[in-house]
Amino acid sequence: MTRRVAVYGAGSWGTAFSLVLADAGCEVTLWGRRAALVEAINETCSNPDYLPQVKLPQGVRATTDPADAARDADVAVLAVSAQHARGLLQDWAEQWQPDTVFVSLMKGVELGSGKLMSEVVAETTGAPPRRVAVVSGPNLAAEIVDRKPAASVVACVDESTAAAIQTACHTPYFRPYTNTDVVGCELGGSVKNVIALAVGVTDGMGLGDNTKAALVTRGLAEATRLGVAMGADPLTFAGLAGMGDLIATCSSALSRNHTFGAHLGRGLSVEEARAATTQTAEGVASCKAIQGLAERHGVDMPITRAVVDMIHSGRAAERAVEDLMSRAPTSEAPRPKD
Repeated sequence: MTRRVAVYGAGSWGTAFSLVLADAGCEVTLWGRRAALVEAINETCSNPDYLPQVKLPQGVRATTDPADAARDADVAVLAVSAQHARGLLQDWAEQWQPDTVFVSLMKGVELGSGKLMSEVVAETTGAPPRRVAVVSGPNLAAEIVDRKPAASVVACVDESTAAAIQTACHTPYFRPYTNTDVVGCELGGSVKNVIALAVGVTDGMGLGDNTKAALVTRGLAEATRLGVAMGADPLTFAGLAGMGDLIATCSSALSRNHTFGAHLGRGLSVEEARAATTQTAEGVASCKAIQGLAERHGVDMPITRAVVDMIHSGRAAERAVEDLMSRAPTSEAPRPKD
């Protein structure tokens, strides 16, 4: 049976995932906010603003009407900005079918509430956890649309739901794995954006690969500590949604967060970096929310704190690096619990 899927968000990742779904045999309706972009997608089978180089399959059509996208769809994929998700979902609350499964592609933490995106989805739609899934992993959109081999994780507390979404997006080039650790997968996808900002800063400063390796490794430790404190499985952070996504985001010029950080490292202001990056770097907003989660759970996250200081308190990149390197030395081995 052909699955009908509504994808909300016609940016790079929403468009790329629409292509994956269509290649897997789904009928996809892609919602976009701007009429000119939607018209261009329907007329040219391409997204000229974000991924102009790729032809979308015939199974993808676009609309500016969220209710039109939702009509007869049994899966709603959410690829909007994390910080705008709550307002949009509240506006759209009445349009979905009673048994709609929601799939979040959003990699961020809500400012103010500190909620993960799965929590925001559940609160605004009334969907129980068994109908809320997340997709996370090393999935750079520009490589996905070229159909280069990639893998990802579909996480849901209900294994049958995760398996259904896995089937809906499994193609010869896109290999999804299932997981029931929603919190771990979401935190991995959110914290890696913050670490990528830090790596981008040091790359922009020309500090080298040793610095990058240290930040990636200690950044993974930060994500794992926070995840364990919030009930996640530490092994999740050794997988695709943890280390895998972290490596891709911290090492690729295709990463928005790395690019944003590199602009800061070269001396641009936050506003100049935002203008130069052009697309949303979720870590810029989420870093503050993640730092709030760390404080709430008593978890030390010095790299995250340094990124918050640079972006939200105006601390110079050189000083932030000095702060990290001058911290009191400690053991890498985990401390035994009392």
